[in-house]
Amino acid sequence: MSLRTEQEAFTKDVIKLLTFIFDSGFTCTMGEVMRTAEQQKLYVRDGRSKTMNSYHLKKLAIDLNIFKNGVLIYDRATLQPIGNYWTQLSSVNQWGGNWKSFKDLPHFERHV
Repeated sequence: MSLRTEQEAFTKDVIKLLTFIFDSGFTCTMGEVMRTAEQQKLYVRDGRSKTMNSYHLKKLAIDLNIFKNGVLIYDRATLQPIGNYWTQLSSVNQWGGNWKSFKDLPHFERHV
C-alpha cells in the first residue's frame, strides 16, 4: 500500500480506538500525530524518544492522553485493554505500552 493509503487505514483505526476509549468509560485528548524532523531531534536529545525513525514523521502514530474521572491514567495495567483493542484492529498496529525497553503508554502506531 502507498503511504497515503496506510495513513487512511491508520485514521480509520484511530476513529475506532477513540470510540472504544469513550465507550469504555474513559475520556481522552489528542497529542501529536504529525511531527517534524526538527521536533523529533529535540525529543531524542531530551530523552523523550529513542529514535529518529518515529512513525509520527510519517503521520502513522498518535499520542493520546487518556483520563478516568478527570485523572490522567499512566498505569499500564489499566490501559492494557485499550492497547489490546488497538493491536487487534490490525496486525501492523503497535501500542507503546507493549514495547520491551521504552514504555510509551500514550503512543499508538501503524508499523509498516
